[in-house]
Amino acid sequence: MSADHLLAIDVGTQSVRALLFDPVGTLVAGAKIPIEPYVSPHPGWAENDPELYWGAVGRACRALVADPAVRVDAIAGLALTTQRGTVVVVDRDGRPLRPAMVWLDQRRTEGLPRIGGVNGLAFRVVGVADTVAAFQADCEANWLIANEPATWAQTERYLLLSGFLVHRLVGRFVDADAAQVGYLPFDFKRRRWAKASDWKWRAMPVERDMLPDLVPTGDRLGELTDAAAAHLGLPAGLPVIAAGADKACEVLGSGALAPHVGALSFGTTATINTTHRRYVESIPLVPPYPAAVPGAYSLEVQVFRGFWLVEWFRREFGAAEEAAALARGVDPVDVLDELLGQTRPGAMGLIFQPTFSPGVRIPGPEAKGAAIGFGDVHTRAHLYRAVVEGLAFALREGRERTERRTGVPITELRVAGGGARSDRVVQIAADVFGLPVGRPHTHETSGLGAAIDAAVGLGIHPSFDAAVAAMTRVVETREPEPEAAKLYDELYRRVYRRMYERLRPLYEEIRAITGYPG
Repeated sequence: MSADHLLAIDVGTQSVRALLFDPVGTLVAGAKIPIEPYVSPHPGWAENDPELYWGAVGRACRALVADPAVRVDAIAGLALTTQRGTVVVVDRDGRPLRPAMVWLDQRRTEGLPRIGGVNGLAFRVVGVADTVAAFQADCEANWLIANEPATWAQTERYLLLSGFLVHRLVGRFVDADAAQVGYLPFDFKRRRWAKASDWKWRAMPVERDMLPDLVPTGDRLGELTDAAAAHLGLPAGLPVIAAGADKACEVLGSGALAPHVGALSFGTTATINTTHRRYVESIPLVPPYPAAVPGAYSLEVQVFRGFWLVEWFRREFGAAEEAAALARGVDPVDVLDELLGQTRPGAMGLIFQPTFSPGVRIPGPEAKGAAIGFGDVHTRAHLYRAVVEGLAFALREGRERTERRTGVPITELRVAGGGARSDRVVQIAADVFGLPVGRPHTHETSGLGAAIDAAVGLGIHPSFDAAVAAMTRVVETREPEPEAAKLYDELYRRVYRRMYERLRPLYEEIRAITGYPG
C-alpha cells in the first residue's frame, strides 16, 4: 500500500478530531474527543488549560490508529487546523505560563494611550481611530502586561493555539501563515509579520522574537519528534505540513475557491466567506484573513456567537426537546430541528436580530440582540425559526457588504458547520439568499481543507486547483423555493435591514444606563 493517506488534526472549540482522508477526499476513519469549551473564572473570561488541547490531540490520534480501517504505514503526513485567536504564552521550552485565553474571551483593557504622531493623525482623518483603539483594548498582550505583569515578564513566546501545538509536534517555534488570525502585529496583505514601522507594534507590547517563524501554507513545518510520535501513536519523522485556521480550511474543504462562490459556515461563529486573489477590506482596517491556499485572501463577515444561539435556545427554552432526545437516544439539536417543521417561513412576522455580542464597527460596541413582532400566536417553535432565519438574514447582509466592496456578485453558495447537517436549515439559507446552496460530500470540511493542504505539500496532488477538483464535491444542491424566497426578500429588505440602525440609539442608551455591555 502506498503512503498517500492524509491525517488532519482539527482542534475546535468543543472537540478535537483526528481525521484520515484518502487522495480523493473520502473520510477513511475519524476519532473525536469532546472537550470543555472554556471555563470562566470571572464574568466575560474564557480560558482553558493548553495541556487539555495537547492531551486531547494525543487521545484522538491514538483512537484513530486503533481503528482496524487505519494503516499507519499508509499515512503520508499530517496537517493541523485549530480554532482561531486563542492565545497561549509560554516559557523558552514551550511550557504554558497561564491558561490559554480562548477566542470567546471578552476582557478588555480600557484607557490605553491612543497612538499619536502621523499614524494617529491619519487614523483620525479617515475615521478609524476608534477601530485602532478597539484593537488595543481587545489585544490579549495589553491585558496581560496590565494585569499579570509577573507572567508577562516570564513570557518568552507569544503564540496562538496553533503555534503552541505545532511546537509540541515538531519541536520548533513555527506556525502556518494562514493560522494568524487575532490581535497580532501581522501584515495580512503580505501574509508575514508586519514591518518594524507598522502601527501594530506600537499598539501592543510584543517583540518580534516572541513570535514564531511563519511558514507558507502547503510548505513543511517540520517532522514529528520522538516525543510527539509517542504521544500520538504515530511514526517519528512523519511530515507536518502548514495548513491554516479552521475557517480558512473549512472554506477550502467546501471547494469555495472562486470569488463568486460564498462559503456559509453554520458554526459557533456563523460566517460568510469568499476567496479572492485581490486584497480587499470589507471594513477599513478590518482585513481579510489569509486563505488556506498561498497568495489568496478569505474575505469574511462574521455573526459572532452565530450558531451558538442554537445552544443558547436549547439551554434556555429546550427542556422538552432535551427530554425527548434522551428518551429517543438522539441529539437534542435533531429534536429542535423538528420545530422548524412546525412553523411556516417568516415565523408569522417574528423577526430576530442575532447581534448578541459587541463588535468593533459593524455591529458596534453597543450591540445587543433583539426580537420584534411578538404576538399571542407565537410559540417556542416560532422563536426557534426566527433565530435560524435571523442568522440567515445576518449572513445575507454580509453577502451584500462583500459584493459592494469587491464588485463580484455571489451567485452560488456552499454550506458547512454543524448547522449544515439540517435539511431545513440549509433550505432556509437557500430561500433567504435566493441562491442555490450546495452541500459538500462531508461535513468535516475543516479537516478536509487541512488534508488538501497536506496533499499538495506532499506532492500527492500537483496544485491546489487539482487537489480541490479531486478531493471536494457537492452531493446535494438545495434550490430556493420561490414563494418562501419572495417572502424572505420582503422581510429582509423592508424590516430586517432597517432594524439595527433604528435600534442602535436605544442600545446606546441601554449601555449608558446599565453599563452593559461594558
